[in-house]
Amino acid sequence: MFETKVKELLLKKDLKALKEVLNSETPINIAEFVEANGENEKDMIILFRLLHKDIAAEVFANLDTDEQIKIVSSINDEKLQSLLEELYFDDMIDFLEEMPSNVVKRVLENYKHENRSLINQFLSYEEDSAGSLMTIEFLSLKSSFTVKQSLEHVRKYAEELETIDVAYVIDNQKRLEGQITLKKLLASQDDEIIGKLMDKNILSVKTSTNQEAAVTLFKKYDLTVLPVIDKENILIGIITIDDMVDVIEEENTEDFQKMAAMAPSKEEYLETSVFDLAKNRLTWLLVLMVSATFTGSIISRYEEVIEQMVVLAAAIPMLMDTGGNAGSQSSTLIIRGMALGEIKISDYLKVVWKELRVSLFVGVGLAVVNFLRMNFILKQDLKMSLLVSVTLGITVVIAKLVGGLLPIGAKKLNLDPAIMAGPLVTTIVDALALVIYFYLAMTLYSDILR
Repeated sequence: MFETKVKELLLKKDLKALKEVLNSETPINIAEFVEANGENEKDMIILFRLLHKDIAAEVFANLDTDEQIKIVSSINDEKLQSLLEELYFDDMIDFLEEMPSNVVKRVLENYKHENRSLINQFLSYEEDSAGSLMTIEFLSLKSSFTVKQSLEHVRKYAEELETIDVAYVIDNQKRLEGQITLKKLLASQDDEIIGKLMDKNILSVKTSTNQEAAVTLFKKYDLTVLPVIDKENILIGIITIDDMVDVIEEENTEDFQKMAAMAPSKEEYLETSVFDLAKNRLTWLLVLMVSATFTGSIISRYEEVIEQMVVLAAAIPMLMDTGGNAGSQSSTLIIRGMALGEIKISDYLKVVWKELRVSLFVGVGLAVVNFLRMNFILKQDLKMSLLVSVTLGITVVIAKLVGGLLPIGAKKLNLDPAIMAGPLVTTIVDALALVIYFYLAMTLYSDILR
């Protein structure tokens, strides 16, 4: 096993054998080993220094921020410069964005002078924009190139580029004209002109485009790479699928946190301080606590009704929980559909119609089961069984309609639909369920309740 072998060689201080083992292993596995054993900083630095520079760069790109800082702090300027030269440009930007200012300063001092201004430009792009995700290491060809010239160009620069699956065709002003795949290049005749072979129907985004829009394009068209242009249609860089997967993971995590009524955080759970975790949760919990006072005020308003018929109180938790769960089911599906581009704001009537039919099936089913449970198992009287069951059915219908429409309403108001999920839907539905319940109770038991 790789981990056991490395630990054994470190213990024996057999650096020659250790170097062979490390450089025959995949960078991902080495990075995982470094992070898992990061408490022994001295050994980790030894491991890193034994790696070939190209493997070291890949390992470095896959380490978390804390481990990267340890590596940068422990190596000399010459080694640091060598490492930086091997990193892909987008990995360099990702690294710098997470570093403290003193580390960034040292890195820039040791980076190629001609690229410093370019790094500063990338760091100035808005955090969630396409410009902040792109890399400048892409394959570009002139439209006047022949296939033979193009393939020679590919061979010359392939080692320096992050991907060569797609080449982008540009004019003399570097404006984007089209694209051509490596497969098509290899299948074409040497004397054919790229301008005639290229695909002019090409998708692109601007540097200022929000990363969510880029995610949508990747998903919709099954892209592996997406060009990024400026206002004048000049090709600036590309976004690759590996960077986009990271964005999708971040956005899914953010949505889950919002749906659970927490402020989103990009830090890993174990790396986040207790104070930050508490702060992220407290704000929304306060909002929901205050909003839940509406539920309390409704119960207080009908306090006399409950005192006359204490049995009414027993069904309240079941009605509120079922309504909240029903609403959360709908909101989760709608939010997911909107995230995937399957549901648009203009589809709200379709959502209402579908959720209405679903809720009727579900509501009637739950109401029937509950009536049988209360009337035949719990031996409640017919009126009470009907009251709770009818309220349950109506609550489910309302909950599913609310859960389906709230995310769409949030999107219409340019809010994140995820904030309308879970706890917020539950709070709204709870209040409506109680009003319906007590109104029906007063109607059915008007001869008792005065």
